Amino acid sequence: MFEVYITKSGKYLPNKAISNDEMESFLGFINDTSSKARRIILRNNKILSRYYAIDKEGNSTHNNAELTKNAIEELFDASFSASDMELLSCGTSTPDILLPSHAAMVHGLLKNKSVELNSSTGVCCAGMNSLKFGYLSVKSGNTQNAICTGSERVSTWLMSSKYEKEVVNLLNLEEQPIIAFKKDFLRWMLSDGAGALLLENKPKGEISLKIEWMEAFSYAYELETCMYAGGDKLENGEIKSWSDYNPDQWLKESIFSIKQDVKLLDKNILVKGAQSMKEALDKNHISSDEIDYFLPHVSSHYFVEGLKKSFEEVGINIPSEKWFMNLARVGNVGSASIYLALDELINSGKLKKGEKILLSVPESGRFSYAYAYLTVY
Repeated sequence: MFEVYITKSGKYLPNKAISNDEMESFLGFINDTSSKARRIILRNNKILSRYYAIDKEGNSTHNNAELTKNAIEELFDASFSASDMELLSCGTSTPDILLPSHAAMVHGLLKNKSVELNSSTGVCCAGMNSLKFGYLSVKSGNTQNAICTGSERVSTWLMSSKYEKEVVNLLNLEEQPIIAFKKDFLRWMLSDGAGALLLENKPKGEISLKIEWMEAFSYAYELETCMYAGGDKLENGEIKSWSDYNPDQWLKESIFSIKQDVKLLDKNILVKGAQSMKEALDKNHISSDEIDYFLPHVSSHYFVEGLKKSFEEVGINIPSEKWFMNLARVGNVGSASIYLALDELINSGKLKKGEKILLSVPESGRFSYAYAYLTVY
């Protein structure tokens, strides 16, 4: 068995930062009307800016594979080139196509050499799952290095044009032409970007981060689906797949739109988060005092105080000054968020040898959670 170190990080955020007031000029107005939910959601999530891989005319400037490739290229230097890569492990919620895999499409853009590929799908934990695959590969000696990524290109999924047929259908039915909150909610939450990490079996450079352990938990066995796309939720809680709908319904009911069951989210996301984190810390005999930096992927600042309270109820006490978050500056970038936060911390100049970092990523898809504990070398 080998030790595993994060020896370099990279990121790519497309185009310029977009303010809250600019969002609808990029995403468009559904039924030519400003969203009534937008201001409330933005007030709660406290996101001030984000990045989109589209221009104001709705034209794509980058696809997901291109965002990921650009982040990966930040890892290459005189000591590590594209030809040195042995494993490429990519996680995303929003691949450009269903098939081939996201990692294969990224590899096709890199044009380096034959490497082992892994693609992790899901929601926010997809990035952590891709990291764990790389971690286990290097730790076992299967490879000497791995490049792991998390990325999202969700802006084109959120554009008003994607909901036009549904609005027309509602008008024809003489109903209010307002899309359901479960769809509108996420238009003001999600954004684009990519992050990448280089894993090697030896530390390198001024700062390396040793991965001490990684843990993951799923509660899908007891909880129904909360965040989903490519289907719709039935009254009994089951998900009906897009392939079981008629093609006409795909547009009329916005079957492929990203949706969130906000009531289910509020009921479970914090409770299960505290439960899983306590299990992870207890299993590895780590106390709250042994955490110098806590990097939680939080989808909205709305949850922060509730999360702190949930932690305290299970005996986890992490002072506010140890929390490191960049949500307000870069937005909720799903599986890429934890990569972007860690990259910012690595480049902040704050880290000191021996300090401990805990990464925490919840996923509301069907309530999964992933953690990583790092030591600064």
